[in-house]
Amino acid sequence: MSETHKLAAATRESFGKGVARKLRAAGRTPAVVYGHGTDPVHISVETHPLGLIVRHANSIIELDIEGRKELVLVKDVQKDPVRQIIEHVDLLVVKQGETVEVEVPVHVVGESFAGTNTLQELNTLHLSVPATSIPEYVEVSVEGLEEGSQILTGDIALPTGATLIGDAEQLVVHVVVPRGAASDEEAEEAASAE
Repeated sequence: MSETHKLAAATRESFGKGVARKLRAAGRTPAVVYGHGTDPVHISVETHPLGLIVRHANSIIELDIEGRKELVLVKDVQKDPVRQIIEHVDLLVVKQGETVEVEVPVHVVGESFAGTNTLQELNTLHLSVPATSIPEYVEVSVEGLEEGSQILTGDIALPTGATLIGDAEQLVVHVVVPRGAASDEEAEEAASAE
């Protein structure tokens, strides 16, 4: 499960590109907190700890906005395409016990049957999960699977409290024999038959 990170924030009253540039030059990143029918709150947070937090998908942050605690989910990170500097972050307010929709990475583990390759067709699953226990990833085992084996989204064991959103028949992983290997075997069989 993803851990909850703590981060101090300061409210900001002035907006615009010039203000945002000055904030970033001072080592702070502009952000907005929204959700649960409340008015958006414009804040700034320290850039370095924020950068470490947003490296992980679906990070939960306990914000300290000038003494007021708020639990938020990192919803969107806007980066400079060239310098990869975080320019702005959208933070969604979440409550204890609430469920949220997130994209969770799929990790394939294990080795398929000798002479086969595992092809991963889907890198993330769209799940509805409790906001305070978002899994870092979902594990799919291909241990010992033979050629032609397929794993669909509906076949994957999900963490407690998580439900799949979308098509349960979507292909996640399939096991194949490489093209060259199959024709080599056929050639050997044909040669031994002669």
